[in-house]
Amino acid sequence: MTVAKIAQKANSAALILAHLSTDKKNQALNEMANALEANSESILSANRKDLVFAEKEGVARPLIARLTLTKEKVRGMAQGIRSVVALPDPVGIKQKSMELDENLTLHRVSCPIGVIGAIFESRPDAVPQISSLCLKSGNSVILKGGREAQNSNKVLVALLTEAIKKTTGVPEEAVQMIETRSEVRDMLKEEKNINLIVPRGSNDFVKYIQDNTKIPVLGHSEGICHNYIDNEADLDKALRIALDSKLQYPAACNAMENLLVHQGVASKIIPQLVEKFLEKDVVLLGCEKSCVISTDLSPVLKNEWDKEYNDLKLSIKIVENLDEAITFINEHGSGHTDTI
Repeated sequence: MTVAKIAQKANSAALILAHLSTDKKNQALNEMANALEANSESILSANRKDLVFAEKEGVARPLIARLTLTKEKVRGMAQGIRSVVALPDPVGIKQKSMELDENLTLHRVSCPIGVIGAIFESRPDAVPQISSLCLKSGNSVILKGGREAQNSNKVLVALLTEAIKKTTGVPEEAVQMIETRSEVRDMLKEEKNINLIVPRGSNDFVKYIQDNTKIPVLGHSEGICHNYIDNEADLDKALRIALDSKLQYPAACNAMENLLVHQGVASKIIPQLVEKFLEKDVVLLGCEKSCVISTDLSPVLKNEWDKEYNDLKLSIKIVENLDEAITFINEHGSGHTDTI
């Protein structure tokens, strides 16, 4: 099927999705979650093929981590869809009203965007995440994942569309997929049928998308994320948050890459952090002051403050106060996920 035809079908589906009841959308979402749980082995089998391919291609370890699925991850994907079911319906909410004249009131009401083109890296778990969010918000979606995840993505999209078909009145074209770079180029020409492109990738890639389409683009590339621990923070809580921010999923785009610590608590909390991070085999880099506090830190290079590691690697810097922390985050962060 041509990309033009896929986009037309997505557009027709979006018109139907925009008017679906919350119950109908939630019914389809529950079917999607059930399908993933019932077909866990077929998903993992396809994923194993992707992992073999990725190993042959010499794909970097952080990308392998994103690509790898387990039974627990499949269950998490299904639970993620059910979490979307539990969310309030974002469609049809009266956000604002303004009286323009006697008996003439203007209302701003939330409505679906239409057709979303989502381009993302080799992360199979993004397929159900994006699909469920789009369906709940009344949008259809055309997915394009990284080629390393092609087998996993195909199986996941097939399962999701078969599940959607079980719910009367919900169009199976709500979720579709393209596979090649040439199809991406064709998708970028579909301004008549696609309303928004959401790309995830390098700065150069996002810029390429923006420069080669008339479709609005909501683009974000790097995830250079910061945590700042202030001198007034609850240090026990700050310690747990810092550990979770790095260790829960190091390959995720919202994982912490730079940890900033107020000079007033640095000597107390940095040794504790270093001990815990080293237990988990995290490679630790630090500014000159932090290397004095802990000899287990290696000196950080200037350009490493601007790196997205996506791995068990972390840079630590001591700052004088909150203002310096905010200035540093604005200079080196990517605006993705930062915590004070």
